[in-house]
Amino acid sequence: MRLLLLAPPGAGKGTQGDRLAARFGVEHIAAGDILRDQARADTPAGREIAAYQQRGDLVPDQIVLEVMMPRVEKAVEHGGYILDGFPRTLSQATAAAEIARQRGLTLDHVVYLHAPDEVLTRRMLHRAEQDGRGDDTAEVIAYRLRVFDQATRPLIDYYRGRGILVEVEADQTPDAVTGDILAAVSDV
Repeated sequence: MRLLLLAPPGAGKGTQGDRLAARFGVEHIAAGDILRDQARADTPAGREIAAYQQRGDLVPDQIVLEVMMPRVEKAVEHGGYILDGFPRTLSQATAAAEIARQRGLTLDHVVYLHAPDEVLTRRMLHRAEQDGRGDDTAEVIAYRLRVFDQATRPLIDYYRGRGILVEVEADQTPDAVTGDILAAVSDV
């Protein structure tokens, strides 16, 4: 299974990524976690990534591709992947698709998880309280949702045009979302 979870922040990519990875016996590759780990590393690249994340900005495409594509390639060697949060821009998607095509890493499905902004905001504020996520402030959340609309939303049409997009309502219980995803990817 090679699946991408495409969703705004707070839609449940992490939860669903973990569940789907366990279900299919593949690696859950969470771009946000990987980039946060890089940001904690006291390296020039890590400090650069941290600065983007603190503002709520997307990390530049070249940095993301350099960090993520080797992980994807390794995951394919072990049976597949559930991607969460990568690619996030049309330029990342087209560059990643070309690399994936050349290396035999292409996606089987893209699942678009959607929910209203107020639901997403509530979830992220709750997550900030529970997990102590410093990047989940009301101001940064509002900005991240705008960034998603501007930078990531175009991927919906891109993947729809490739015939690999399925849509799932994320404003329901995690079990219901998982069931809807499994039904959608088994019907495609």
